[in-house]
Amino acid sequence: MTTTTNPKTSLLRRIGIDTRPLAVPAFRRLLIGQSAAFVGSMLTAVAVSVQMWDITHSSFYVGMVGLAGLVPVVMFGLYGGAVADAVDRRSLYLLSATVTWTITLALLLQTLFDVRSPWLILALIFVQAAGFAVSSSTRGAIVPRLVEPHLVPAANALNYTMGNIGQVIGPLVAGALVVMPHGYLFAYGTDAVLFTAALWAGLELPSIPPTGVGNTLGLQSVIDGLAFIARSPMLWMSFLVDICAMVLAMPTALFPAIAEERFDGNVGPLYAAIAVGSVVAGLLGGWIGRVRRQGRALVLAVIGWGACVALAGLGQNLWLVFALLALAGAADLVSAVLRQTILQTFAPDDMRGRMQGVFVTVVAGGPRLGDARAGGMASLTSPTVSWVAGGIACVVVVAGIGATVRSFWTYEAGPQTDS
Repeated sequence: MTTTTNPKTSLLRRIGIDTRPLAVPAFRRLLIGQSAAFVGSMLTAVAVSVQMWDITHSSFYVGMVGLAGLVPVVMFGLYGGAVADAVDRRSLYLLSATVTWTITLALLLQTLFDVRSPWLILALIFVQAAGFAVSSSTRGAIVPRLVEPHLVPAANALNYTMGNIGQVIGPLVAGALVVMPHGYLFAYGTDAVLFTAALWAGLELPSIPPTGVGNTLGLQSVIDGLAFIARSPMLWMSFLVDICAMVLAMPTALFPAIAEERFDGNVGPLYAAIAVGSVVAGLLGGWIGRVRRQGRALVLAVIGWGACVALAGLGQNLWLVFALLALAGAADLVSAVLRQTILQTFAPDDMRGRMQGVFVTVVAGGPRLGDARAGGMASLTSPTVSWVAGGIACVVVVAGIGATVRSFWTYEAGPQTDS
């Protein structure tokens, strides 16, 4: 008996998000736990900034919240990745996640007792960011130990898609909570409850001992990881193009000025657009896992990001700008999945923690440097010039890098199977 396949169903399977990693129970639990925790972390991120403003009425202190979070991410992202290569990753993930959860409870308590100390909040954010950096580096190194190599791109697409959904939902919920009576308590309390899902997922993980021989917890381990990147064009190129994308073409710092100048202050759609585009691309991203020429695809995705950002900077219609930023977000999702996949599959397992540590540092630091670049250039020229010039610079620089580093441009991933 001959069976026929509906062409529409076949097409949907090819372009729709690849859900095969969900068949792996440990990965499924990790994804659920992390997705819930990410929504909660967005609640806390918004609540902390608003509470800091409520206490101090100072933009300086609100800005310090970002700095307090950046410094430990750089410090502990790098070192935490080295630790993840030397100890059981399940144990390290549980420990670092517990630190993050405990600090959320501390933020809840300082609100409950009306401490109103900006320096206490900054100190708590510093410790929480350190826990986040270690847990993120460790989690990124865990995923390739849970799923088969050919499913790693699909697993990353699921992770990024759920993260972007959280970036849309979290701020919306936080915005509704913080204006309520006792809203900060509700925000921190909800985060604490949601984060228990991440702890549950960690408890249910199998033991993941290190595979390398002689990995240590000292600074030399970090140096060895950085040296490994320097010797591997595939790795340092994946970091370099991401830095170019974020530092040269990240426009978020310019949204308030552009919204006031062109759109009567309607800034919300601008902030939502990139995340919305990323979510749509993730849901239609089943094809990403079948990309063989990953270096070439990554370069083209970042060029697409820069081009869409540059065009959006010229738009005078809010919804045209929204659409272009959404396209940029789609390109960013593709580049993020490919970068993470290259890191997780190109590097040996005993280096994956350190690779993820550098990845977390770049991902966290790049947008902040991009905000500084955009704001500084806008103060010297104009928001429009800063926005458009940044996107064009990203296209030119990344295209030049892709043309120069041929080993990256021609890199092909190993064979992928659909089984």
